[in-house]
Amino acid sequence: MQQKTVHSPEQPHAHMSTLDIELRLLAEAIYLRYNYDFRDYTGSSQKRRVVQAVRAFGCKSVSELQARILHDADLFMQLLQFLTIPVSEMFRDPGYYACLREEVLPILRTYPSLKVWVAGCSTGEEVYSLAILLREEGLLERTIIYATDINPVSLDKARRGVFPLARMQLYTKNYHDSGGKQAFSDYYTAAYNGALFDRSLCENVTFADHSLATDSVFSETHLISCRNVLIYFNRKLQDRALGLFHDSLCHRGFLGLGSKESIDFSEYNKHFEAVQKRERIFRKVE
Repeated sequence: MQQKTVHSPEQPHAHMSTLDIELRLLAEAIYLRYNYDFRDYTGSSQKRRVVQAVRAFGCKSVSELQARILHDADLFMQLLQFLTIPVSEMFRDPGYYACLREEVLPILRTYPSLKVWVAGCSTGEEVYSLAILLREEGLLERTIIYATDINPVSLDKARRGVFPLARMQLYTKNYHDSGGKQAFSDYYTAAYNGALFDRSLCENVTFADHSLATDSVFSETHLISCRNVLIYFNRKLQDRALGLFHDSLCHRGFLGLGSKESIDFSEYNKHFEAVQKRERIFRKVE
């Protein structure tokens, strides 16, 4: 793909390549036409995904892709699958779940009822992992779980609760490494190439469309888990999301971000204390 750089120092965005300008215009067009806000996603990741989409759709440039999606909502929904690539696995980073089991759930057990928000739940692997964890600790029946994402295709997969059978060996290892108490196969029924998870795990789960870029808070939440999402945002959008989490949490609520995230440089850093630094699990202090 051709990338021309504007060299004129008199122009305010002279440092931007043609591709960067096209990406900014594409994000603006998506926001204006479909109300999906990707304007504050980080450059490198989003650039790579858009370039992949340009090639997949047979376009010659991002500008051509922009023109097509503006007049073709179905094509935009296909582009959305590139912009929100679902990458997840059950009990991913077992140390995170072990910390929730050992240090967070014993405190949450003291509440009569619980609200958990899985923000950016993708295709649902983390939702089912948390539901299993809560069931084994005797908390699932008194917990409401909000599972949200901006991608309707991912949410539909999450609702179905069917995951590739080929992934079960990895998920079983993750589950036991996280301190799982049963045979992992107790939670699903294998059929053909899929594993259908126990529907009772989702009886108190609400799957919903929600954007961390444009939507508002969930009130009085006791635990928010949002892993491997903020790394795709710029600082401005990271702060917005952390503000949403802060305002959504109840007094002394917990926030799990996962080992790849950081709040060190956020204005909300002072509003949280670390429960477990390595797994980036925090607790609201005010």
